[in-house]
Amino acid sequence: MGRPRTFGEGHALEAAMRLFWEKGYEATSTQELCEATGLGRSSIYNTFTSKHALYVRALEHYLDRTAGEQLAILENPERPTVSRLRDLLTAIIDTEETHRREGRNIGCLGVNSSVEFSGRDPEVAEVLNRDLRRRLEVLRETVASGQRTGEISGTHEAKEVALFLNSTIAGMRVSAQNGADRATLESIATVALEALIP
Repeated sequence: MGRPRTFGEGHALEAAMRLFWEKGYEATSTQELCEATGLGRSSIYNTFTSKHALYVRALEHYLDRTAGEQLAILENPERPTVSRLRDLLTAIIDTEETHRREGRNIGCLGVNSSVEFSGRDPEVAEVLNRDLRRRLEVLRETVASGQRTGEISGTHEAKEVALFLNSTIAGMRVSAQNGADRATLESIATVALEALIP
């Protein structure tokens, strides 16, 4: 008797996510997906229907996991607002260091997908936009909380500051992918945080 389908799907999804994350959509062949997941070509198509559908599922899996980790940092009531934002940026830097290979990073699958598809794929765009809305809302709430306590400057609306922080994080990830080291990323994070403090 074969393994339960749910186990096969979870394993295949994780393996496919890692492969797409490292190589991108176009550069990943179906044969490489078979080798990475341990599934035959027919099993991949029977389970996920297409390479594209598997990519979308893998992207959702990645974004849900990443968002969950980051939201847990931002929603920690034990920490002051600026400390939570600093913890978030430090976690981003730690992640970039973890995935560094030969002086460069594989980046963020979300950012990589935005660049690779450039709005040409409505389904991928919707997944990315849904994730963006979720992240921006939590960042906005975090910033607004800090503005109420006086930790964060009220010069700009919380929504604008959330956009700034999200763009800073994306820029840090791309910089790491292009070879920026930890010290460089930490300096970016320091300037970003200092810009928020009254």
